[in-house]
Amino acid sequence: MSELASIEAEQKGSWFLLRLHGEIDISNARELAAAIEAAVPNGTPRIAVDLTHVSYLDSAGVKLLMQLADRLRARRRVLRLVVPENAPIRAVLELTVLPGLVPLEYHFDEGLDAPER
Repeated sequence: MSELASIEAEQKGSWFLLRLHGEIDISNARELAAAIEAAVPNGTPRIAVDLTHVSYLDSAGVKLLMQLADRLRARRRVLRLVVPENAPIRAVLELTVLPGLVPLEYHFDEGLDAPER
């Protein structure tokens, strides 16, 4: 994994939680996408990606998240993104169509059992 970003993965109740840290940009987005794909067990129905500790996200990072959402939706899996209200990347995500595809949650434990949009 790139020095710019890291990933932690764990099962949390009925959710598989991925915590991303650092910066996501064109230099590491592909590598990070591969790491996410490898970390999520086959058949996992519910995945949450916690972006709380992501300090930078460029268009390659947004594309990574959109592609992840598309892949999981095609496999009938549920995805939620955790992005605190004051996170620097939240404004970037809110300018995209991503919030219309994947709910943005403020905290991991808040509203994640809501039906998929």
